Amino acid sequence: MAGAAAAAVRVPRDEVTLNAIHRETIRKEERCHRLVTDFTINPFHKIHAVTGKPMAWHDNQNEPIDENFLKVVHHTALEPTKKYTEPQTTSQEIGWISQPLISVDRTDRRLHHHRPKTEITTYMESAWRLKEQRVNLQ
Repeated sequence: MAGAAAAAVRVPRDEVTLNAIHRETIRKEERCHRLVTDFTINPFHKIHAVTGKPMAWHDNQNEPIDENFLKVVHHTALEPTKKYTEPQTTSQEIGWISQPLISVDRTDRRLHHHRPKTEITTYMESAWRLKEQRVNLQ
């Protein structure tokens, strides 16, 4: 029992002993190591492509243009009234028909009541303009 108690007491290790332990650990690690030079992509893992720089045109100048992809992109950029024949949500119902019900014809006197200029209105317009200029200059 006395021998077990003496072994339990830790003896401070010197540099030579620590260096020997370190060399033995490295030797054990190197036995299990092997150099892998054959790299492949896992076919069952989705690849997430990293986008290029935003203003770099030299990277994709030689790539062929996919017409179907361009058609889909341009279709998604359209406004909803050009994409769909009817509103898809209840929020789209408000303002879906954005064309005026009556044609805007300025010559039609029944709908367009313009203010004609007479001598009195042109005089008062110039008088108000002079008054505002005098007030603003002060």
